[in-house]
Amino acid sequence: MLITKKHQYALRAIFELGKRYEHGPIKIANIAHAQAIPERFLENILAELKKGGFVKAKRGFNGGYELIPRPDRFLVGDLMRFLTRDLKPVECMAPIPEADCPFQGKCAFFPMWRQVKDAIFKVYDATSIQDLLDCEQEDGRYPLNVNHSTSKALMAKNS
Repeated sequence: MLITKKHQYALRAIFELGKRYEHGPIKIANIAHAQAIPERFLENILAELKKGGFVKAKRGFNGGYELIPRPDRFLVGDLMRFLTRDLKPVECMAPIPEADCPFQGKCAFFPMWRQVKDAIFKVYDATSIQDLLDCEQEDGRYPLNVNHSTSKALMAKNS
């Protein structure tokens, strides 16, 4: 699974909104500056995230964007699934059209690529936005086992 600039910028925008959760709307320019995201690109990303129900917008002088889900209940996996919803589970790496592939349906590599994707999403699904916020508080030290606050978030989400 390819992680694009769009994925990175969307996660950074959500992270910035999570920092200011329940403190009112944040202007696009402030998010862009804080997270080094091109403003025009961020506008499109936030519009998409709004359609997905992750953020809400408020117009006017005191307007901006706000995160809807609580950071401790918002898993990175949810965001990544939303952003990759139009992509195939595993994109073929062959330099020919998929319809012309002589290995279609019997590719030896496909199971491996699926396992890679599943492993990546296992980490995403074990990481909440709050985990990332906590990591910043701890001077960027990311725990090897990402299940500390997320286990509470997962239990709350699944109950």
